[in-house]
Amino acid sequence: MPTPTPAVLDRLARERNAWLCTVRPDGSPHVTPVWFVYLHDTWWIGADEGAVKVRNIEKTSRVSLALESGDAPVVAEGEAAVHRDAFPAEVTADFAAKYDWDVTAPQRPGRGRVLLEVPVRRWLLAGVAQ
Repeated sequence: MPTPTPAVLDRLARERNAWLCTVRPDGSPHVTPVWFVYLHDTWWIGADEGAVKVRNIEKTSRVSLALESGDAPVVAEGEAAVHRDAFPAEVTADFAAKYDWDVTAPQRPGRGRVLLEVPVRRWLLAGVAQ
């Protein structure tokens, strides 16, 4: 798999939002904006444990991610894994640095946090599948 160019890696480091597409149980897509960090060829996303995206991934792990701008498309595909207990220190530190945010802190009372790990299987960069 080709690695992203330095320009794409720069965008992954500085852009704040991406769109995550998961698959609902009926096969329809579910698209939601997310905060993310990209580290070692992997996207990481924080989520409430009961979120629709988490429930979808538990049934069907195939996902797509896209940066917001359509002017220079950056889209990734992969298989997501849900982490409930072990949050890698490097990932939580990157979330804190990028967003000034503790990705592990509950956002709603009574709901735990999870991390979604999405290693890239395939890229679509500037309109070309790789």
